[in-house]
Amino acid sequence: MTLNKTHGDPFRILVLGGGTAGWMAANLMAKRWAGRNLEITVLEAPDIGIIGVGEGSTPQLKAFFDTLGVAEADWMAKCNATYKNGISFHGWSERPGHAHYFHPFPSPIDHHTSPAFYFHSHFRRQGIDLNADPDRFFLSAHLANNRLAPKPNHNFPFDIAYGYHFDSHLVGAFLREHAKSLGVVHTEGKAVDVQLTADGNIASLKLDDGQIIQADFFIDSTGFRSVLLQQALGVKFVSFAENLFNNAAIVLPTPADPDGTNSQTTSTALKNGWAWNIPLTNRTGNGYVYSADYCTPDEAETELRTHLGMLDSDVAARRLKMKVGRVEKHWRKNCLAVGLSQGFIEPLEATALHLVQATIEQFMAAYEDGGFTNKKEDDFNADINARFEGVRDYIVCHYRASLRTDTEYWRDNAANNQLSDTLHRIFKCWFERGDMKQEIAELGISKYYSLTSWLCLLGGYGNYPGADKLKPPPDDLQRFDLSIIDDFVARAGLNFRDHKTVLAEMREAPGDNVSQ
Repeated sequence: MTLNKTHGDPFRILVLGGGTAGWMAANLMAKRWAGRNLEITVLEAPDIGIIGVGEGSTPQLKAFFDTLGVAEADWMAKCNATYKNGISFHGWSERPGHAHYFHPFPSPIDHHTSPAFYFHSHFRRQGIDLNADPDRFFLSAHLANNRLAPKPNHNFPFDIAYGYHFDSHLVGAFLREHAKSLGVVHTEGKAVDVQLTADGNIASLKLDDGQIIQADFFIDSTGFRSVLLQQALGVKFVSFAENLFNNAAIVLPTPADPDGTNSQTTSTALKNGWAWNIPLTNRTGNGYVYSADYCTPDEAETELRTHLGMLDSDVAARRLKMKVGRVEKHWRKNCLAVGLSQGFIEPLEATALHLVQATIEQFMAAYEDGGFTNKKEDDFNADINARFEGVRDYIVCHYRASLRTDTEYWRDNAANNQLSDTLHRIFKCWFERGDMKQEIAELGISKYYSLTSWLCLLGGYGNYPGADKLKPPPDDLQRFDLSIIDDFVARAGLNFRDHKTVLAEMREAPGDNVSQ
């Protein structure tokens, strides 16, 4: 029984577990396969909560809503959402002049300024005294620093890449209602047993009330428990603990910023990890991602409260544990895992929903290409594993390249040599003053993180070889006039408006073209 059939009993897809990941899967499948003889059901257990560690996204989430035909005005206000120009990193480096840097989302407008950044970065690694501070070269950094929304005036002929901040619980609820409008069936119940067929496929689920639910294909969205893929089908989990030390988090909300709404995520390095600051319209989301191998949960909570000035506050904090890594196979037999069921890479770059979206979209394409059979299963799993590892390498680089030495945690991260071959080559190229553009192209990793991202990360720390022996630029070296760069970025920024104002207009007048 496959999705090729056009009559008779429908092809049944059962999503076990809702949450943002499960409802993303239901929406995308219902949208792409509309008109086929298909029945999608999402089964949620009412007593199982949603983890909700991260409340930020990459620009791919906009493409997700665009695919569904959902305008920003239709979902953002309902989910207390704000715009995200990128991520600002603070305290990750002790090198003078590099206390913070901004990681932008690459946009077409950057083609006018990024060549100068690449040039300065390359020759700065050769020991030439050129300014290679990434914040100076990218419009997104200017927008974030000035609390501007990444929505240009109509006369500005460039699209700007951006992500979102949002309440993950409300996004899950919004996607549930949207999926139901597409014909997805929502039901509640707790699965207590999984029955397999003789050839190892999943046949049905038994609920705690004795009901048996059968399906032709299953989506595992049961969180870290991974009830179907890992427990029932026995797919192994590959831990990333050897090079990603963080395994826990403390979550603590604070009131919304009274001075206006930031349009960036802030990541601040603390003693044994880092703290996020995510601005929503109704509150600020805060959390401390840390390693429980270096401090206790009580110590972590005290440090976060101190960081937030909340030592005397009676606001309760949530304590979470994280299982960092990925499964060996994301698609096995008649089951696909999404979200925490398939793996998790800590929320430093807000990649969780991006990995979910990529998994679902690539699965649907592979399933179709294979004639709605498992013909493309191995290729698909290899592609998704490569994506997880590409993201992991970039996250690991934050810690391995950090220039902070005040605690054992940071010293151990900087000394950790349990790196992938890819990351070894990145570091070798960088510190031996090689051609980073060529190296990244040869490694084939720009589809995960671009050259700009790698240069911003490594250069943002001030992690340049020979920093104490800089030479003045030779007379015959081409120069970029940074005053022209500054003027270009500042004048481009005049086409953008105050973030708080844009959000207020969206709430007051849904459907206005500012949110389209």
